[in-house]
Order: sequence, then C-alpha cells, then structure tokens
Amino acid sequence: MNDQEAVPFAQARAAAGALFFDDSGRVLLVRPTYKSYMDIPGGYVETGETPYEACVREVQEELGIQPTIGRLLVVDWAPLPHEGDKVLFVFDGGILDGEAIKGITFADNELSAYEFHRVDELDGLLIERLARRLKAAAIAHELGETVYLEHGWTVPAE
Repeated sequence: MNDQEAVPFAQARAAAGALFFDDSGRVLLVRPTYKSYMDIPGGYVETGETPYEACVREVQEELGIQPTIGRLLVVDWAPLPHEGDKVLFVFDGGILDGEAIKGITFADNELSAYEFHRVDELDGLLIERLARRLKAAAIAHELGETVYLEHGWTVPAE
C-alpha cells in the first residue's frame, strides 16, 4: 500500500476539564458565554501541552482559582460529524471549600455564571452525552476508578 492508498488516521482534538464538588456533594457547572448549555470548567489542549496541563490552565483562566487538580476520572471518545473526532478528559477537581468558591472570578469573559447541582439533576441541565460523561465521572470519583467512555457511554470489557 502506498501513501495515496493509506487509510487516514483519526486526528482527534483533545479537551480537558475538571469536575468539582461542594461540601454537599453537588457538582460545579459553569455557564459559557459562547454555548447554549452549561458545562464544566475546561477547554481544548494546546500544542505542546498535556491534557492535565490544559485542565490546570483552563481552570485558572476560567475561574481565576488554582485548586489542586487530581487524578483522571474519565476519557471519552466523542466525535461529532460537524466538529470532527474528539477525545475528552475529565480530571478530579475535588471539593471546593468556601474560600475557593468565594475566589471564583470570570476574568476571561468565557463564563458568565456558576452553579452547584446534584448529580441526579444533570440530565435536565446538560446535553445528553455531557450529562452521561459527568455522571460517569462522579461515580468514578466516588469509587476511585478511571472510566473509558464512547459518546458518554461505558464500553463493555471483553
């Protein structure tokens, strides 16, 4: 097979975000100014950056705080026809205490608000695959696991 006959490889864009909780176990959701739905703090991985580094940077840029970001909770293969291939990483942001919450600011104007919601409320607040991803991440946080997903769905082990 020559180069012209080769099957093209996926060229996935990578994004990373953090799942934060308050002391009541509710999940932090943010309201982006450029999307019609809520999300978690995060964004695309830049050239030369790891997903973990992107998560730390995005949290600082979007929320104006520098909490310790923990382990990987979820990796989700989530391509969309109009956006292309994506691999999405969700890291454990842990519990934000009152002081950290008071320190949240929106310096880069990408976000307009934040809210804490129970995990069982996510289906009504988020697009479907994001709700599935975050519910899986919350379970992974609770169980001390890391989960692989496709479009927010758990892939059965063979």
